[in-house]
This record gives sequence, structure tokens and C-alpha cells, in this order.
Amino acid sequence: MVVNEDRFFLSHRKPIAIAAKDKGYDVTIVAKDTGSRDEIEKLGLKFIPLTINPTSMNPIQEFRTFFSLTMLYWREKPDIVHHVGLKNILWGGLVARLLRINGVVNAVSGLGSLFNGNKLSFVSKCVMRIMRFSNYRKRVKVIFQNNDDKKIFIDNHVIKPEQVEFTKGSGIDLNEFHQINEPDDENINIIFTARMVKEKGICDLIEAAERLKPLFGNKSRYWLCGRLTPNKTGVTEEYMRSHCDNEYICWLGERKDIQKLLEKSHIMAFPSYYREGVPKSLIEASAIGRPIITCNSIGCKDVVTDGENGFLIEPKNIDQLVESLKRLISNKSLRIRMGQSARKHAENEFDINTVINTHLKIYHELS
Repeated sequence: MVVNEDRFFLSHRKPIAIAAKDKGYDVTIVAKDTGSRDEIEKLGLKFIPLTINPTSMNPIQEFRTFFSLTMLYWREKPDIVHHVGLKNILWGGLVARLLRINGVVNAVSGLGSLFNGNKLSFVSKCVMRIMRFSNYRKRVKVIFQNNDDKKIFIDNHVIKPEQVEFTKGSGIDLNEFHQINEPDDENINIIFTARMVKEKGICDLIEAAERLKPLFGNKSRYWLCGRLTPNKTGVTEEYMRSHCDNEYICWLGERKDIQKLLEKSHIMAFPSYYREGVPKSLIEASAIGRPIITCNSIGCKDVVTDGENGFLIEPKNIDQLVESLKRLISNKSLRIRMGQSARKHAENEFDINTVINTHLKIYHELS
């Protein structure tokens, strides 16, 4: 299983790998080591560091990733390779085709900023051509999280319809993330969890919070959870510190206790217009039973039915974001009703057992 970073594996793919190991597969995780290698190896999984810069488009760095995967696949001779994320699908898929790997699983977990426009750029067209060469063959399965991503692959003849598999996001353990009533707190806590990238809506949320401060500054708090990133659209530490007073707007950085913070929250606000798969943050908030405000954008719109378990707003529309926050902050009964609906939606759509069974079925077919 090839993923960008070890911490992404732990947050998004760990249950699948453990289930495969329990079924008798010899599972190796290939990822950039950011410090979580020991945690992965304690699970009984092998780990091999990956040479990759997830946010780079530098040709030299891209060649290094391609070369490292070539040497790795040639040495290990895997029966099945499972690529997670666009860059790994691109280079890993190409290596798998050239070395004639027997079984390939490509998991599209969002197409990101490269495919955010209405028309394909020159670079995105080149990426599609390479992936067509890699994917348009037998014994390759491609897992999608939303129909928009599937459509772009089908329309550009990257894959055949019979290669498509589908899971609604990465799944959630509904026994671990169980429904919790909103806390009886004097403050209404609004939570945001993501990397600090403009396209994730962090700047829009901060502006909305600042507009609402005269009305709700004494009864609401904003918890912004996530790390900085070298991504070209990432916000700077200076920007975050200048806009966060750690009382009304609080930047909490990268956290490992997101579940506890969600339990202490009242509202999930995630105004992302990034080309998501299905955001794990929204799945987790749904499972806890929190109403969600997010954008009517690819991936995000697959979690929220407007007016039922939250509000869908138009991307970059701060006026709508302000109005939606105002409605939920002011109305406890609305929050409770929408939170209950969110939990039911999680039970119907995002159970991790469904995701695991889909992957095990694919592995079995390719074995």
C-alpha cells in the first residue's frame, strides 16, 4: 500500500491494512516517514520509506519518486500494489505497468487543485494520458469516493466502466466515533479540521468569524485544527497568528485528539472548495452527531443534504457562511435535529466495515 505520508495512512487507511493482514496477506506500507514508522510497525505491518514530496511538481523530485518506486517494485515483486492518492497512482501505476505487476488497486481520494478548473490544463491532460496508459488494462481496479471524479476518468478514457469500484470516503468506526450530545457549554464551539490551505476555506471561515464577533463574540469560539503546509496555497504562520487571539479564534495546530474536540464542539464548519474525495473531517463530525456547514463542492456535497444535516453554501460565499453560522449558533433545537440526522447519515453511508469489505473483495479478485 503506497500513500504519501505515514500519518495519512494511520488516519485514513489503517483499518484496511490490518484487516488484510488478518486475512493472511503480507502487508507492507510504503510512505514518507514523518515520524510514525514505529507506530505502523507495532501494528505488525512492514514499512518502507518513500522518496516523495507530496506538494511538489519539481521534475527532479518527481523522477526520484518514479525511480524509487521502480527499484522498490523490482526488488519486492509484489502480487498486488494499492496506490492511494493522485501522485502515487500516476507514478506507481506507470511502474506497475512497465514491470507487469499482477494486480493494481488505485484509490482516488480527491483530485486536488490540479483539476479544480472547469477545463483541464495542459498538465492535467498530460497526467490523464499517462494514467490512461497505466490503467486501461486488465487486473486494474480504481476506487472512487465521489461520482464527479469517476466521471472525469471515464470521460477521458483513463479507465473502463467495469474497472470502477466505489466507497463513500475512507469510512469511520461507528463504535469508536459514537454519537455524543452537544455539551452544555456557555460557549458555542465551532470546529474546523484540515491542513491550513486557502482552498480548504480557512481564510473564509476566519473572515466570517470576524464579522460575527460583534454578535457572538461573548458566546462562541472557533477552533482551527490543522498544520501548516508548504503547498503554494497554504497560509503562513504569520497570517494565522495575526488573525487568532486564542480566545475567540483559536489556532490549535495539528492535533491527535480530534475525536475529543469534536465531542466538545457544537458545529463543524468546513467551507472547502478544494477538489476533495469525501473529507474525513466531515465523516467524523457526522458520526459524532454534529451539524455541518460546508460548500456545495465536489466531495463535500456528498456528506450534507442541505437543510437536513447541515447547510451547503456556494464556494467562497462568505455572506452565506455568515448566515449559516448565525442560524446554528442561535438555534439549539436546529443543531440537535441536524446532528441527529448527521449521525443517521453516517450509519447509512460511512461504516468502516463496508469500506473494509469492499477492499477485501478487490484484493481477493486480484490475488
